Amino acid sequence: MPLSTAALSIATWNINSVRLRIDLVARFLGERRPDVLCLQETKCRDAEFPLSAFHKLGYPHVEISGQKGYHGVAIASRLPLFDVDKRSFCDKEDCRHLAASLLPDGAARPLRLHNFYVPAGGDEPDPLINPKFAHKLAFLDEMAAWMKESAVAAEDAMLVGDLNVAPLEQDVWSHKALLRVVSHTPIEVEKFGVMQEAGPWVDAMRRFVPEHEKLYTWWSYRAREWEASDRGRRLDHVLVSDSLAPRLRGVSVEKGARSWDRPSDHAPVIVTLDV
Repeated sequence: MPLSTAALSIATWNINSVRLRIDLVARFLGERRPDVLCLQETKCRDAEFPLSAFHKLGYPHVEISGQKGYHGVAIASRLPLFDVDKRSFCDKEDCRHLAASLLPDGAARPLRLHNFYVPAGGDEPDPLINPKFAHKLAFLDEMAAWMKESAVAAEDAMLVGDLNVAPLEQDVWSHKALLRVVSHTPIEVEKFGVMQEAGPWVDAMRRFVPEHEKLYTWWSYRAREWEASDRGRRLDHVLVSDSLAPRLRGVSVEKGARSWDRPSDHAPVIVTLDV
């Protein structure tokens, strides 16, 4: 299938083990055919990553940052990737960031793509007693400082991934009920906002879905009737530089994938933009 010279599609998906769910990845790529797929929580070492499966699916360019059993991010592309970079945050080598550039056919300049998996933060929203939550807050702080100091969003840039924060009231099923639940606490929302302003980044998803409408990308495994109850959260994000915002064409949450056999608890998100 030839690449479009008019548009570029980039998908992001917390796959929750790429080896366990490679059949779901294959189904998604076969049905949706994004030009680029960014994965989070791959949960495998680089040598164990199922590269051959991606090559057979028509994605010959794959960059990986993985470790045994936890975290991990990857970018699979139909276009060549270059200037690949992996950045560590909070003095931890835990494979939570991967960046690469690509040059779509017909584009005047490259697009810089940042794939992130922000720490979940554990269960207790108190950094004094929960080191995981303290790590998450420090990670968001360091993201913001780096973006501002390095002018990350000064070029044509996109930041995607599982950022593990639902920043808006309509990004969760109940704002009131989740104010003390990790992912939607005021301190996380505040630090997410500082990070977004540090770009500055444009919230691509909310360009197409107004802020007063519910928008989710994650539904807990604990909910037996997850679709009927629809108690979701928007933890996965697509942020773009000011220069890319006018070129946004559309965003979709592929909610159907949450119903597939042995699914991830996250749904893929696809953004399309003019090149």
